[in-house]
Amino acid sequence: MGNDKPKLKLAVYWGAACGGCCVSVLDVHEKLFDVVANADLVFWPIALDVKYKDVEEMPDQHIDVTLFNGAVRNSENEHIAKLLRQKTKIMIAYGSCAHMGGIPGLANFSTKEELYKRVYEDSESTENAQKVYPQTETTIAEGKLTLPNFYKDVCTLDQIVDVDYYLPGCPPQTERLVEVFMAVVTGAELPPKGSVIGAGSKVQCDECKREKVNKSGITRFYRTWEKEDDGKTCLNEQGFLCMGPATRNGCGVRCVEGNAPCRGCYGPLDGIPDPGAKMMSAIASMLNEKEEGDIQKALDTVVDPAGTFYRFSLPGSILRRKQS
Repeated sequence: MGNDKPKLKLAVYWGAACGGCCVSVLDVHEKLFDVVANADLVFWPIALDVKYKDVEEMPDQHIDVTLFNGAVRNSENEHIAKLLRQKTKIMIAYGSCAHMGGIPGLANFSTKEELYKRVYEDSESTENAQKVYPQTETTIAEGKLTLPNFYKDVCTLDQIVDVDYYLPGCPPQTERLVEVFMAVVTGAELPPKGSVIGAGSKVQCDECKREKVNKSGITRFYRTWEKEDDGKTCLNEQGFLCMGPATRNGCGVRCVEGNAPCRGCYGPLDGIPDPGAKMMSAIASMLNEKEEGDIQKALDTVVDPAGTFYRFSLPGSILRRKQS
């Protein structure tokens, strides 16, 4: 007998992000047959010819699950976030950018004016003697051209709309996506609203197989090209700045397994509002130095501390942005 159970309606949207999350949806490999058997994609701008007006005409809560990836950077992102929230039963912040602001969120270390000046005046490849900047409206002979309004802040998805669940990662591991999708399909009991799903409840270090042997502490930090990794000792103990102590597990420690430090894309554990502050606290406990001058000298070897500690999390952190 055929399966008479109606298919889920699934939507995927790409906001301010690199597109890796959209690609990860395709990386389900043979599990794609399970997805196709149980869901119809009703909105996915990079793959389907569905217009915004088609979504606007859908009844409210017509879509069962939306995977919203990317931060909210401009008025178009905000409009679609609010539209999909209205049309969707379960809104999932999919990936680091929707979850915490992600790499685009590092723009919050600059003002809108500084960003425009750098991009449209000062970059090495720019010739713009007239200092022409993008305008939200431009009238030409054929009519009016419009662009989205570029906001001064990069925002997380939950700073704009109500979010049901967070599926972290840059991008999320495909296995975790399939687990979450099949849980929805089978009607399994989902965790409380607002939960991080498809991830662990411990820090990366609890899953890491590297040995912790350095009892004397750290005296300086190295970039990965400055020193050879021994392949077996804790990266932090070798002086390579690894965000494992401040980052939730669930990715399989894939970066460290590939001999690269964790960068924090899975975000903090529940109850930790600021992963950057958590990591700075962890570093303080690792340092061997006791004198103020020696401590400062060791910390000076951390290149780009703000971009390191808040690589994925600035908009959702206590800092949130640069103050004008």
